[in-house]
Amino acid sequence: MANTCTTIDRRTLLCGLGALALAPLARAATLPGDSIYHLSAVLVDQRGQRFDLAARRGQPMLVSMFYGSCQMVCPMIFETVRATLKALPAEDAAALRVLMVSFDPARDTVEALARTAQAHGCDDRWTLARADDATARSIAAVLGIQYRRLDSGEFNHSTVIEAVDRDGRIVATTSTLGAVDPAFVKAVRRMREVAG
Repeated sequence: MANTCTTIDRRTLLCGLGALALAPLARAATLPGDSIYHLSAVLVDQRGQRFDLAARRGQPMLVSMFYGSCQMVCPMIFETVRATLKALPAEDAAALRVLMVSFDPARDTVEALARTAQAHGCDDRWTLARADDATARSIAAVLGIQYRRLDSGEFNHSTVIEAVDRDGRIVATTSTLGAVDPAFVKAVRRMREVAG
């Protein structure tokens, strides 16, 4: 009788493991067609932790791109994200995560990302991340962000902050810097309300 139970348990276990192996495929199949999580992208954060972009699924985010040695526009992107979080009700702000991806992986090492996070007072909600050049370009394309390296080593780039819902759909975009964009804040609040 014990052998029968063991056989059933093994079958159950094997079925369960098979289901787990197929789970990523099932999740991908249920993603909306316009989800940023269709992009295969591996990043490394300011703590040195590797993660898949798709691992961010499940929580709404504010997303943008930057480079750490920027002295003018990128600090304003950080401040605008911070001001947007402050403009939200506390419950909405607490539910949001922030993902800032560097398009300067040569200089934005893990250590440089950690310094940038500290300099901008980023709390645990914030992830500053780097990827190889090709992955950074792919992320920029998905987000509609354009950038190019200048001969000086600086970058010319668009300034975009995206609100991304829990399934990776871009639901709102703002290019406003240095001030809160009321329409963007409203869209971020609506995003959370829709998620329930």
